[in-house]
Amino acid sequence: MVDAMEIARKAAKNPETPRPIYIIGQIVHNSFAVQELTDLQIVTLDGANRLEILEQVTSGTVIFTAHGVSPAVRLRAQEKGLHVIDATCPDVTKTHDLVKDLAAQGYTILYIGKKGHPEPEGAVNEAPESAYLIETAADIAALVLPQEKTAKIAVTTQTTLSQWDTQDVIEAAKQKYPHIEIYNEICHATQVRQEAVARMAKGIQLTIVVGDKRSNNTNRLAQVAEEIAGSQAIRVDSVKDLNPEMLQGKESIAITSGASTPSQITREVIRMVEQAAQQEPSVHSEPVADLEETAETEQ
Repeated sequence: MVDAMEIARKAAKNPETPRPIYIIGQIVHNSFAVQELTDLQIVTLDGANRLEILEQVTSGTVIFTAHGVSPAVRLRAQEKGLHVIDATCPDVTKTHDLVKDLAAQGYTILYIGKKGHPEPEGAVNEAPESAYLIETAADIAALVLPQEKTAKIAVTTQTTLSQWDTQDVIEAAKQKYPHIEIYNEICHATQVRQEAVARMAKGIQLTIVVGDKRSNNTNRLAQVAEEIAGSQAIRVDSVKDLNPEMLQGKESIAITSGASTPSQITREVIRMVEQAAQQEPSVHSEPVADLEETAETEQ
């Protein structure tokens, strides 16, 4: 995510970049990051289908986001004569290549991902005749494949999902197709961040997750804090969503942030909690657990 933002900033500051500059979909799922690029005169075009979004662009530059795009989007950008800047996360590109290679070898691919999220949209469409988007174990149970499509079958994953969620779906796939090949593509930084939350939020009364509600990895961190660590979790966009009443009576507080959350936004939340601990005897940080640094390299 950090790399995608930096790529966009450099494009905006380069006078040789053809204007206007568009981003096809949100560069990252964070309103503060999007606003920063708007201030740099980069136009964000968002919607449910990236191929349809692209039709709004007639000239200039298009930036593909960290989530990746389908081959059809790449081809259409070329046909329209647009200057393309690709900010796709390397981990997402790796998954695209995997789906494409498996399909070429005759595999059926079960892709575990969040329906409506741009990352699965791009990955599954690398092999639309061979790849199936799966979100839950119930989707596995409901899936009906002709026998010839089950001879060679594999399962892979969206990079930003919870490892605990994918484990349940993968187990369901293994039970239904015992010979299935497993390719867990959750990116390392996402996994490290989730494991840090699961470890550090255990026994913590309140975990504050800083990030946009549209960010999948942010929502997963809150889920891990609650379901795995047993901590109460709240998600906030910024310090404006916090008030001292939320912190009263909490003897321990942990703070983390989604990969797409600007660092300064998280630091503002940390400062607010630290100030509350100084001013209100019922608020204690033991210490405030800032997990932000666990995924500085993510996307």
